Amino acid sequence: MRKRILIVEDEASIRDMVAFALHRADMEPVHAADARAAQHAIAEAIPDLILLDWMLPGTSGLELARRLRREESTREIPIIMLTARGEEIDRVNGLEAGVDDYVVKPFSTRELLARIRAVLRRTQGDDGSGTIEIGNLRVDGPAHRVYANNEPVQIGPTEYRLLHFFVTHPERVYSRAQLLDHVWGGSVYVEERTVDVHIRRLRQTLEPHGLANMVQTVRGAGYRFSAQA
Repeated sequence: MRKRILIVEDEASIRDMVAFALHRADMEPVHAADARAAQHAIAEAIPDLILLDWMLPGTSGLELARRLRREESTREIPIIMLTARGEEIDRVNGLEAGVDDYVVKPFSTRELLARIRAVLRRTQGDDGSGTIEIGNLRVDGPAHRVYANNEPVQIGPTEYRLLHFFVTHPERVYSRAQLLDHVWGGSVYVEERTVDVHIRRLRQTLEPHGLANMVQTVRGAGYRFSAQA
């Protein structure tokens, strides 16, 4: 089935360029020039991925990303932010708003397609290898769901993949570079600080259930997942 990609970009020339590349890659592009049009498009049909420009008229792309992550129906849609803002603090702000990747303008359509495919693999490619229980946490691979104390946990797609890797490799310390290789994929360029952002978001997800301390920082080495305090 063709992947439905929502392009939220106010510059028509960029939308058309990206849509042409998506067509050639056998994907289905959907156009939106601002946040309001994007929400209408999402209401009609949930896309497989959103390409989201940071600087939109009215509501910014950053605020739209935060809004989508707050809504149950849209919180798991993968988002790639398109922006001319390339400073580290801007990338961190985007990641903390819930985006899955970050592409700085100007970009090549070849790079963009590679990023799209990589994000789709990361967020939709779980092989569903079974249910794993550690302490009061249960990860249901086939259902792509997480439970804490038998209560469902609302979790973003990247945090799910990070947690899934942790629960299948408990009690071992992994460096940021190793987590990037295992969770994001060695062929994808993502900065090591990205790991810290998603670790923090994973802890925030588990904190209301009293399980944030399962994700442990090992000073000078990396991170470990453990049921032991």
